[in-house]
Amino acid sequence: MDVITFKRITRFFLLIVVAAIMGTWAPQVSAFEEVNKDSFGVAIKGYDPVAYFTEGDAVQGKSEFSYSWNEAKWHFASEANRDLFASEPERYAPQYGGY
Repeated sequence: MDVITFKRITRFFLLIVVAAIMGTWAPQVSAFEEVNKDSFGVAIKGYDPVAYFTEGDAVQGKSEFSYSWNEAKWHFASEANRDLFASEPERYAPQYGGY
């Protein structure tokens, strides 16, 4: 085996080792993200997360229009907002779990 081939093989294995290490240390992407919730399990203090998009304002949700997602209860101002959230929760949920 010549020196050039040995260097290529060594570089290849080094890249594999680095990729394996980065794969273990890199943050894992997951649908589950811890949600900031109160002692009753209600997220974002009961405010309607969809209203921020549809009305551009903070609107207090009602427990009668609730939906459980990501180990938290989400309250909504209307049934329509609850259904929008249920269809695409990642779109309407606050970033970073609402912290």
